Amino acid sequence: MIRQLGAGLTRAAERWVPDPFALALLLTCLTLALAWALTGHDPLTLVGYWGGRLDGDALLSGEQGLWKLLAFGMQMCVILVTGFALASTPLITRAIAWLADRPKGPRQAVALTAVVAMGAALINWGLGLIVGALLAREVGRSCHRRQIAVHFPLLAAAGYTGLMVWHGGLSGTAPFKLTQAKDIAELLPGSGVAPVPLTETVLGPMNLAVTAALLLWVPAVLMRMAPSAPSPPPPSVLAAPVARPAAPESAPSPAGRLDDARWLAWLIGGLALTYLARYLMRIGIARADINAVNLLFLGAGLILHGSPRAYAAAIGQAASGCAGIILQFPFYAGIMGVMQLSGLLAVLAAAFAQLAGEHSFAPLTFLSAGVVNLFVPSGGGQWGVQGPIVVQSAQQLGVPVGKAVMAFAYGDGWTNMLQPFWALPLLAITGLPARAIVGYTAAVMCLSAPVYLAALWVF
Repeated sequence: MIRQLGAGLTRAAERWVPDPFALALLLTCLTLALAWALTGHDPLTLVGYWGGRLDGDALLSGEQGLWKLLAFGMQMCVILVTGFALASTPLITRAIAWLADRPKGPRQAVALTAVVAMGAALINWGLGLIVGALLAREVGRSCHRRQIAVHFPLLAAAGYTGLMVWHGGLSGTAPFKLTQAKDIAELLPGSGVAPVPLTETVLGPMNLAVTAALLLWVPAVLMRMAPSAPSPPPPSVLAAPVARPAAPESAPSPAGRLDDARWLAWLIGGLALTYLARYLMRIGIARADINAVNLLFLGAGLILHGSPRAYAAAIGQAASGCAGIILQFPFYAGIMGVMQLSGLLAVLAAAFAQLAGEHSFAPLTFLSAGVVNLFVPSGGGQWGVQGPIVVQSAQQLGVPVGKAVMAFAYGDGWTNMLQPFWALPLLAITGLPARAIVGYTAAVMCLSAPVYLAALWVF
């Protein structure tokens, strides 16, 4: 029954859900139409808000509209590429190869892949995505070699489960964008929202309980879904080992030796980590922002790759994954500009607050964030569009902003199990089509909803 539900959802998504970029364009049109209908502004004024420079015949001060999220978009790209680069270091690839030989049976293989993928994603979502994919691939190869009858699509689905918990971890966009006043001012200018420390979000009791429950529940669900008939890895996976970005051989010249200089990578990586340690001692870990997380992975990646050339090659391989962010974020920023400058944001926030009520606000925020994530697959882009509504509605109802933010974060990660946008790197590494795994991940999504809703109701 569960597998049939996942297959049905997959068929519906394949038929009705277009490419994420097309959805960003569609949401732009929808936002302009709603603003015109609900705020009374004329279309040309709304287009001026979208572009971010014009208010009627006047020029707006400050960066608004299409280009407001350029810095934010760059932060999202750095999170992705530094996580990918760290996952491809010799230390981690050796650890993956060692772990791949540990399972003694198919259920152990699935559980191990899920736990490691989720644990890595709690550190960094890009790291979790790539580690999960590489581990699923290597576990599949190892099981095939040792004649363990594993179902490889289920293994790949287990490797993707990190994307369900990432927003409650150390690279979670929403909680980390509320720790400092400068980030709040970027998203909610003039709102008066006080910074929210991580002890009320990522490091709070509710999130720690949810994370622990999912680390136990998700592997258990996947183990119960293991089909009786095995499905080996595709030939492309069995034919060759996991490829690491290899640095090209350098000529014996001063330039080549500098490109491969271990001391230079270690020096700069060490400087980055030294600065980060002093910075966190000064402000406290609870106020760490996305830049602090990015610096941690930049420094660690440099040290573990061991040379400027090797690290640059790893970053270059990861950079293609940023295409969606680069293309879509200006349109999300344009949507934000229309919503904020036209007053549509205030209208929607008031309507949502009236609909939800104080006690049902967090569960409804979770469910609405899950729906929006199907159309805006970037957590950062979704926070830019929906975050202001969530925060302002919470203020109006007297709901703690930290709880509201985590309700949003849970919804965003929850429906990643049905959203194939971020699965593209995993699918490339495992050699599988999206339809091979979405049935399993959709079932995990459905069966994990009670964990989130119970926590939002209890805490």
